[in-house]
Amino acid sequence: MPRDEIEVPKELREFMLEAAEETTLGQKNGAKRQFRYGNLHIREYDDKFLVHIDRIDPRKDPLGHLVCDAPEILVGLTCSILTGSKIAKKFLNNKSSKSTATTAILSSIIAGYVGYVVTKKIKNYLE
Repeated sequence: MPRDEIEVPKELREFMLEAAEETTLGQKNGAKRQFRYGNLHIREYDDKFLVHIDRIDPRKDPLGHLVCDAPEILVGLTCSILTGSKIAKKFLNNKSSKSTATTAILSSIIAGYVGYVVTKKIKNYLE
């Protein structure tokens, strides 16, 4: 749990802002549902709510949210795209087969995952 998240046990007080909207935006991290109210991000679990404030509301500025609040996703996507395109170009120049396309796709997925994990670890360390 990031340092800026507040845990609110359901047994203490079940709450939900009336104006909060259920959303699919954001990482659920095992939550049953998640809600947004402005920059407030609320995740609902069986026994608690986890609440934190995003710097930028992803409904208003998705790219800004990725840059400021979720850079690990942006880095992962960038690593995936760059690796996939570089490998694809290399194999396309050699008149490759389907197996090389599979290799390019797998390499792209692996590069994206590694970029995501490394950036997430760095982000958590800096928090």
